[in-house]
Amino acid sequence: MQEGAQLTPAGAGPRYEVFHTDCPARDMVDHVTSRWGIWVLISLRSNDLRFYELRDSIHGISEKMLAQTLRALVKDGLVWREVEPTTPPQVTYGLTDFGRDIGEPLTDLFDRITRHLPPRGQG
Repeated sequence: MQEGAQLTPAGAGPRYEVFHTDCPARDMVDHVTSRWGIWVLISLRSNDLRFYELRDSIHGISEKMLAQTLRALVKDGLVWREVEPTTPPQVTYGLTDFGRDIGEPLTDLFDRITRHLPPRGQG
């Protein structure tokens, strides 16, 4: 068996070497799979939400952690941010096409897990 086969080039060009610490794909994976990143992506899967609506949809997240998570996901191109010039400004977030693409398997994973849990009140 060839060591590091998952790192070999595939298709038209070389792939990122995701097991190397300086790989930019690792940062994105860290953001998506962070404690709050996955919940932000799942929360935005069906509706665009304002900051406080998003915060209220994710129980247990602080405003600080939500802001940090959103900043990272916007920078990664997974979430878009729109500021309405009102007083105070209203900020709305939604998934980009890339964010929907990444969020789809996460939603599927979440749905699979919840289907296999015992009904509430049992277990």
